[in-house]
Amino acid sequence: MCGRFAVTTDPALLAQKIKAIDEVTTTAGAAAPNYNVAPTTSIATVVTRHSEPDDEPTRRVRSMRWGLVPPWVKPGPDGAPQAKGPMLINARADKITTSPAFRSSAKSKRCLIPMDGYYEWRVNDPKAGQKSRKTPFYMYRSDGEPLFMAGLWSVWKSADDAPPLLSCTIITTDAPEELGEIHDRMPLVVPERDWDRWLDPDAPADEDLLARTPDVHGICMREVSMLVNNVRNNGPQLLDPVESQPEQMKLL
Repeated sequence: MCGRFAVTTDPALLAQKIKAIDEVTTTAGAAAPNYNVAPTTSIATVVTRHSEPDDEPTRRVRSMRWGLVPPWVKPGPDGAPQAKGPMLINARADKITTSPAFRSSAKSKRCLIPMDGYYEWRVNDPKAGQKSRKTPFYMYRSDGEPLFMAGLWSVWKSADDAPPLLSCTIITTDAPEELGEIHDRMPLVVPERDWDRWLDPDAPADEDLLARTPDVHGICMREVSMLVNNVRNNGPQLLDPVESQPEQMKLL
């Protein structure tokens, strides 16, 4: 799964780097670095959309709430989406085209979710169950470049004339190699060569990408402090390696 990540790249700089239209800064202002992104946080995503039905779609950086809200969710008394069941922060790659919660988005509302890296927790004693101590690790690219994860997004409105709520979920897949020793699931990394095909609103979801074993070449991981366990902690110190531990490694 993916329940926490870090992102420090300004959306305007990201848009410039990937040749996209910046829709975040123009609507919400510059985003501050966030070293402990948690569900319900507004995050920058990458989409490709039409301005007019028959024009060439363009790549855009767009702000969305992390935790997908399907269009059919009913509003509560306060006008917000009714929270029933688990929050849809993740979607299994092998279920997105069949799950009622995700299949509509999988058809034409696919996105990329950029991040510096993500956190995962290793269960140290599986026999202890929920009482087992868990050790946090941080996964990131060795070259310092962002990771771009596959995602889905949706538009929700409390009423026809209400402003839209854009929300998203991160697609996960089986974690290979050493990453699987930390947790059996991981976000689905999309290589740059597959961005256009994944984002294309006029094409179906890339089944090969969804089924493919992710390429983790160049992804590093290191044990980090328990500070990340509390969402109120937020700063670059969360990325610091825990001293005197040998488990920092690079996946080759």
